Amino acid sequence: MIAAALLLGASCATVPAWAEVNKKPFTVPELAAWKGGEGRFTPSASSSRIVTDGKNPEAARIAQMMAQDYTTLTGVNLPVKNGEKARKGDISLAIKPSKRANAESYSISVTPSGVTITSPTAQGLYWGTRTLLQMSELSEDKSLPVGTATDSPEYKLRGFMLDCGRKYIPMSYLYKLVDIMAYYKMNTLHIHLNDNGFKYYFDDDWDKTQAAFRLESETFPGLTARDGSYSKKEFRDFVKYAATKGVEVIPEIDVPAHSLAFSRYKPEISSADDAYGRDHLDLMKPETYEFLDKLFAEYMEGEDPVFNGPKVHIGTDEYSNRDSAVVEKFRYLTDRYIKYVEKYGKRPAVWGALTHAKGKQPVKSDNVLMYCWYNGYADPKDMIEKGYNVVSIPDGYVYIVPNAGYYYDYLNNKMLYDKWTPANIGGKVFSGDTLKQIEGGMFAVWNDHPNNGTTVKDIHHRVMHSLPTIAAKTWNADKVSMPFEDFDKQSRNLSEAPGVNYLGRQGKTPATVLEQPRVKAGSTLPIPEIGYDYTVEFDLTGAPEEKGTKLFESPDAVFWISDPVSGNLAFSREDKLVTFRQNILPGEKLHVKVTGDNKGTKLYVNGKLVDDMNIRTYSYNGKNKMADVRTLVFPLEKAGNFKSELTNLKVSNYIK
Repeated sequence: MIAAALLLGASCATVPAWAEVNKKPFTVPELAAWKGGEGRFTPSASSSRIVTDGKNPEAARIAQMMAQDYTTLTGVNLPVKNGEKARKGDISLAIKPSKRANAESYSISVTPSGVTITSPTAQGLYWGTRTLLQMSELSEDKSLPVGTATDSPEYKLRGFMLDCGRKYIPMSYLYKLVDIMAYYKMNTLHIHLNDNGFKYYFDDDWDKTQAAFRLESETFPGLTARDGSYSKKEFRDFVKYAATKGVEVIPEIDVPAHSLAFSRYKPEISSADDAYGRDHLDLMKPETYEFLDKLFAEYMEGEDPVFNGPKVHIGTDEYSNRDSAVVEKFRYLTDRYIKYVEKYGKRPAVWGALTHAKGKQPVKSDNVLMYCWYNGYADPKDMIEKGYNVVSIPDGYVYIVPNAGYYYDYLNNKMLYDKWTPANIGGKVFSGDTLKQIEGGMFAVWNDHPNNGTTVKDIHHRVMHSLPTIAAKTWNADKVSMPFEDFDKQSRNLSEAPGVNYLGRQGKTPATVLEQPRVKAGSTLPIPEIGYDYTVEFDLTGAPEEKGTKLFESPDAVFWISDPVSGNLAFSREDKLVTFRQNILPGEKLHVKVTGDNKGTKLYVNGKLVDDMNIRTYSYNGKNKMADVRTLVFPLEKAGNFKSELTNLKVSNYIK
């Protein structure tokens, strides 16, 4: 039979009508164009290499990254050779500059004897390797379909925003998030560094209301949150790491509203007007600008600034527009810090608020990136006409507020996939030349309800529910070709990223994934944890246990045989201890079953339900409600130092 795949740029042989042509391989995002050939190519540890021409160190760096990820996904080691000619069986990577090509574009040619990935830039080449890795991962025998692909994004900004101000998000998770975003070709991570809760959840008392600024500050000692923060060094290193994966980190310091962390530290810059609230800074005082000048400068100045990426977000979200004097001062502050950020060579980004704050004071628009989130605050048509480039982040489409009861808890992926693109900003759909000013789209997680029990694992469950869909719609826009149901089903077969399994998924089909006749105290188990939905069951023969004795633990959670407070069965994760109404008596024999999903955790003993730790709701002042979340990704990495006997452990990736 005649193979029909040739290198891109060469004339392609015609595939006979009787030959089986390879269909477009499934990837997220979808390939823009594919011409299938006949047959398949399988890289081999004995005969395949990853090669570059040795002329571009970036190509060599990407080759090394691809080799590591390929081994992680497939178990096959492919050596990297720089400065050597490709031979049969090789995967060849090349950067070939082109002034006309999209900077993120790439092409892949798979022939029966090897693979070539080319791009005009390192960024595009890296995206090409992500595509090849996905194709390999989804192939049972790790073979690749013969054919040629060309690919480039419809939008240059494809992102996600995470509120780290109201809930501390550990740096270890942010690194995983970057790896995940890169695997799906999402290139922008926005970190919201300061914010505060709503005072009606804190006895209507600003002094009790949660507020945090998450960065180390040497200029203002004591400003940094004590319940979790990032040192300057680790944030600087994180931004640099993300850049190696093609992900730009946009740090945000949100002023002059959402600023309780600043006004609490320096009360003289807080608004004295109760109509605004103490989370508003006083725009009439020179001290406010003196403080903000020093704060922003601390992270942008120097040869190696903490904010070492190209953009800095200055906030400007939801300030009062009660009277014209306030509006004009708000516009002045916005313009001032746009220019202040530019002074340090950064491109400024802002939340859209200039329809809400309509006035006479000019606000610079050239080279300013505006996030259009709600049309009542910033009418996108008007903002585009004023010269702003915009990010499409409409709250009614892409805002997640976990367990809050408003906005989305989980995004409506089918609606987004079928009907939304970044050209749709809050129901206003743009076309033609105006599309040039829509740089892309994002989705967001806002942690409006601090301390409600929602964990980073829970946040991540919501992120991964929608990240493939947002990745597809910001890369492909309205050019997605397969039905949502097929896309959704197939995307679930992809990893989060090479080496990343923060969801704790074990197996892709319903099954018992671990059985162990006896679990010895202090032993290590084959799997570290199991995520939603799951069943963990075992037999216990009780022995005297001291309070604070663990049954199982992992880095993110503990399951107690005797919790530190009551001595009952319990679990803890992050800062929350959840205790069941069950203890284990010496000599007692019990069959224990625990089931967990994204809504809660249930304990069964000897076949009877003991506790249903579902989501409870608390009411504040008889009207404002907050959830109490009691979920658990079950820890299994290590057995605790218990004295009881644990037998017949069975772990299943479904609820039974």
